[in-house]
Amino acid sequence: MFNIERWQEIFQAIGKNKLRTFLTGVSVASGIFILVILLGAGRGIQNGIQNQFSKDATNKIEIYPGITQKEFKGLGIGRITQFKNRDYEIVTQKFEDFIDNRSKIYSVWSGNIVYGKETGTYRIEGVNPNYQFIENASITVGRFINLSDIEHFEKVAVIGNKVALDLFKKAPASLGKNINVSGTIYKVVGVFTDPGGEREESRVFIPVTTAQRAYSAGEDIRSMAFTMPKRDNFQQALAESENFSKQLDKILKERHDIAPDDESALNIQNSLEQAQKIYQLTDIIQAFFWFVGILTIIAGVVGVGNIMLIVVKERTKEIGIRKALGATPYSIIAMILHEAVFITLISGFIGLIFGLLLWAGIGPFIESDFFSHPEVDFNIAMTTVILLTVAGAFAGFVPAYKAAKIRPIVALRDE
Repeated sequence: MFNIERWQEIFQAIGKNKLRTFLTGVSVASGIFILVILLGAGRGIQNGIQNQFSKDATNKIEIYPGITQKEFKGLGIGRITQFKNRDYEIVTQKFEDFIDNRSKIYSVWSGNIVYGKETGTYRIEGVNPNYQFIENASITVGRFINLSDIEHFEKVAVIGNKVALDLFKKAPASLGKNINVSGTIYKVVGVFTDPGGEREESRVFIPVTTAQRAYSAGEDIRSMAFTMPKRDNFQQALAESENFSKQLDKILKERHDIAPDDESALNIQNSLEQAQKIYQLTDIIQAFFWFVGILTIIAGVVGVGNIMLIVVKERTKEIGIRKALGATPYSIIAMILHEAVFITLISGFIGLIFGLLLWAGIGPFIESDFFSHPEVDFNIAMTTVILLTVAGAFAGFVPAYKAAKIRPIVALRDE
């Protein structure tokens, strides 16, 4: 701990070098401030991306048809892959123990919907009951599609909140009403909300069997969606999800006579694989932010070392007198190190406080799809300041050691 005399010596030394000390302190404080801002921004990006993935089931796998780009078994390129009910049945039977929710989908991207004088164009999706959980859709009024609707080809519809507001002004007012969907009358049995916002709520769900019949699709389906059971270990969940995707790809390519290495014939979207890529990207961004912040801090620490060299040079005669009066090399080193640590510690805390105050003030008001709740782990920030202080001590050691080596006779001759 510093005694009163030591504090007085430090303040006297700082007073003699006010401008240099101030500039060095600003350099160190700005380094910590910039690091705090960068770390907060990195956390905001991570939070935003995690929010985006949480909007759907995080272990979601969707498969869409594509167009073949390679010849196989005498079949040419340019064939459109067409999924059938049987494809869905085979996959669900084979992987019954490995999938959680499942749904076949028949989509119509531009379905015209009319209610009274109101009309609009929305996406129509024929789905199974499980699709509610695949999409993380929340029913606010009524119910979702059920098994009876599927088995009896019921003409019922579950509409998004955006659709309900467009056609009925109020969501509850839509329940039980009949709407005209592309020339067919459907009864509204539910209204849903989706974390994805208006884009996802601009959809209308109907039983997939009804959709196939209404749009003369026969046994055709447009896509399939599945979720895997959630795991506590991300790597385990990712491995299981990747294995399922590979098996799914293999089975469907065999059924549709597609070359095993034809990457265009099927489009499998694995949310965990996408999440891993995004998390790796955010890790790189965070590492870059750390790199930039640390370089800024190093510049400040170097400044501390430089000012201590100047202090030693300017106080050479004083150091010589101290040594002549019996001061030990240790006490000389401690004197210089105390000044270096004091400047670094105070400047570091000032930069830390300003950085935290800035994020506390503006953080709650910054909200976008991929940036949310920027914040800084206080423990990490404090650890950084402590490491900075240690670095400042090391930066001051060379000048302190140099001061300890000064010979009294040489110092007293110094002009």
